[in-house]
Amino acid sequence: MYISIGVVLTAVALDLFLIPNSVIDGGIIGIAFILNFLTGVPFGVLILICNLPFLFFGYKHIGRNFFISLSFAIALLAIVEFPLKTIGPFVTDPLLATVFGGLLLGAGVGMIIRNGGALDGTEILGILLTKKIPYSVGEFVMFFNLFIFTWAGFVLGPEKAMYSIITYYIASKAIDIVIQGLDETKAVIIISDEYEELGEAIRLRLGRSITKLHGRGGYTDNEKDVIYVVVTRLEISKLKQIAQDIDPSAFLTIMNTQETHGATFKSAIH
Repeated sequence: MYISIGVVLTAVALDLFLIPNSVIDGGIIGIAFILNFLTGVPFGVLILICNLPFLFFGYKHIGRNFFISLSFAIALLAIVEFPLKTIGPFVTDPLLATVFGGLLLGAGVGMIIRNGGALDGTEILGILLTKKIPYSVGEFVMFFNLFIFTWAGFVLGPEKAMYSIITYYIASKAIDIVIQGLDETKAVIIISDEYEELGEAIRLRLGRSITKLHGRGGYTDNEKDVIYVVVTRLEISKLKQIAQDIDPSAFLTIMNTQETHGATFKSAIH
């Protein structure tokens, strides 16, 4: 159900905002759009054709469930796209199409990815190729999209290519928000001789439970407990103040987290 909703949002973004204003996204969607512009073949059909090799590789290297989800999403996009094309553009201002089309596209693709599906085989290609080339998957996708936007500059014109880069950026940020959620969290490691008092203060003043990790000093070789705690972005300043009040020499390492699961943590937020 969620993959279907994501596909509909993606189709609305493409057919009512981006495609009528000649603005593209990266990856297979961008390639299909340029080929649609050059050949007139329906966009949904081109998405299906361009993803066929990735369907095979996805089934072989990632698994049957991914293959089914990817096939379902691509086929549904091709079906949904046909009635939407008869509606016509929702906006004709390229900037409005770029911003709101990018947001809708990111929300749709993010919902698809979050529920185990995909619409773009670029990352599958990246996973396979990076085993043989000295680049990460992210670097490969970046180079791949750079090629697409350069090609779009020649086919659609430099102005449309620049709008497309903005769309790609907005969509990628919207994808991150949908996949990771709005509750940004931080993981904090605290090294202090006052770990007992610090742990109690964090529990009482922040309402957070902590985990004590057993450690040994590199210089002194003394054994001590290290505090590990996960807090929200808004609680970081208060946590720093607690550490400053109890042990000004405490060493804090603050790290971004992708996702946080657990009933205790969520209930503490809400």
